[in-house]
Amino acid sequence: MFTGLVGSRGRLLAARSQGAGLRLEVGHDLAGGPLVSGESVATDGVCLTVAEPAPGRFAAELSPETLARTGGAARWRPGREVNLERALAAGDRIGGHVVQGHADGLLRLVGWRSLPGGWVEARIELPVRARAWIVEKGSVALDGVSLTVSRVGGNWFECALVPATLAATTFGARRPGDRLVVEYDVLAKVAAQAAQAPTRARGRA
Repeated sequence: MFTGLVGSRGRLLAARSQGAGLRLEVGHDLAGGPLVSGESVATDGVCLTVAEPAPGRFAAELSPETLARTGGAARWRPGREVNLERALAAGDRIGGHVVQGHADGLLRLVGWRSLPGGWVEARIELPVRARAWIVEKGSVALDGVSLTVSRVGGNWFECALVPATLAATTFGARRPGDRLVVEYDVLAKVAAQAAQAPTRARGRA
């Protein structure tokens, strides 16, 4: 489990096909001591299992399902910067929101407006199927970053990015047209499913 508070930016050092999946090598400067085999690291919001840790780098594998939900091998090209977060330890503070590291897909960044004080207002497309999961003042993880939804329109939602987030994550380099890995708030998804349960039950009666 993660919180969407990025520990550091890393860089993809290598990527090669492995069957229908992909094997990555990721450079990092994550705090908290050496990585160990089997631990989880959220990489642009995707929970990856450390396979071969080494000083300043680790190898991990992407499944075909993860590749399909994140845009394929083109997204994971060497040289690209990624947001990294180590998994929570028992007793850690939860400063963002509950993030599982399970990508729901990609959303397009459709607007980018600079505000006084170094803030940015980002507008992101909102698919019809996800409208029940995005609510004003709710949470969403984009490229592994926990963000608060500030406004919701018919086919878009907005998040305000503070200067600290822009500096600490890859969002400082994002521009309209970019596609972001999204994980909708699992609590919102559970609530929406529970609200629909009586309707489904009546349909079976």
